[in-house]
Amino acid sequence: MIHTDGREDRYSRQVRFAPFGAEGQQGLAQSSVLVVGAGALGTGIAETLVRCGVGRIILADRDYVEWSNLQRQQLYTEADALERMPKAAAAQSRLQQINSEVVIEAHVIDVRVEELEGLISGVDLIMDGTDNFDTRLIINDMAQKHGIPWIYGACVGSYGITYTILPGETPCLHCLLGTVPLGGDTCDTAGILPQAVQLVTANATAEALKLLGKRKAQLRNKLLTFDVWRNEYHEIGVKAAKKKNCPSCGSHPIYPYLMAANTERGDVLCGRDTVQIRPARPQKLNLQEIANRLSRLGSGSVESNAYLVSFIEGPYRLVIFADGRALIHGTKDIAAARSFYHRYFG
Repeated sequence: MIHTDGREDRYSRQVRFAPFGAEGQQGLAQSSVLVVGAGALGTGIAETLVRCGVGRIILADRDYVEWSNLQRQQLYTEADALERMPKAAAAQSRLQQINSEVVIEAHVIDVRVEELEGLISGVDLIMDGTDNFDTRLIINDMAQKHGIPWIYGACVGSYGITYTILPGETPCLHCLLGTVPLGGDTCDTAGILPQAVQLVTANATAEALKLLGKRKAQLRNKLLTFDVWRNEYHEIGVKAAKKKNCPSCGSHPIYPYLMAANTERGDVLCGRDTVQIRPARPQKLNLQEIANRLSRLGSGSVESNAYLVSFIEGPYRLVIFADGRALIHGTKDIAAARSFYHRYFG
């Protein structure tokens, strides 16, 4: 189609960047990207790719917009927070205003194994915008199983990290982590600077353009970490971390995180307004440390004993045990319970 209103110049500055060029732009336009999570990273990633002209974006998120999101989740407005709009739907609406030529699909769902299997058809790249390692390891196994590249990214406080994972070539997330870490800091416990989000977004989407624009030789091939407050920036070579016997990407993969026994489980307790969250593997949590961390937030009521920590905030009461198991009282919605749980235990 020939336009006379100047829109044919939309990607001209990107095309004029010689290392990317018209060929890179064509590759981008023909690509489909799945963004799992529409929080700070997910919205930043989706907006950048939509502005750059990716052909199709699939957004999936289980949560709705809250006031605390507006400090860093750049697609949302006060109206979205007032209406508690589902993030995926609000993001889709805003992104379509930014670039009507991009196909944008929104799914208001809690992404688990079955849901992810239904989202990846025709996808060229998966981008990580999640808030927990349980979901990331599911993404990792699904990407390995179907041979889809994906870009890991995370940030908390002033710290950020990103790494591009190529099935069959690079170490996978399981090689690097082994098991799901629980009890670490999250944005709700340690806060977050928007600049850390923006740096992860910039580096992750730059890698995405290289992959989708058929400029694979320019990939970083290293794990990137930085701290914007401490002025630290590190690139770490992790090629040696690839394990031949890795159950996710080794010579005989079994994709353990696609099995129910190895993923976090949420169950509604019979006859009670309560959801139980069970981690993939039993943990050994320091309950006193958790109680102290939650108390420092000053946003809820904390009680503890030798066996559990109880935390009340808003309509929910979270009770966590030393083995990592948690009860979220005040809801029968597993997705809502999981979202509340991961605010404090990423």
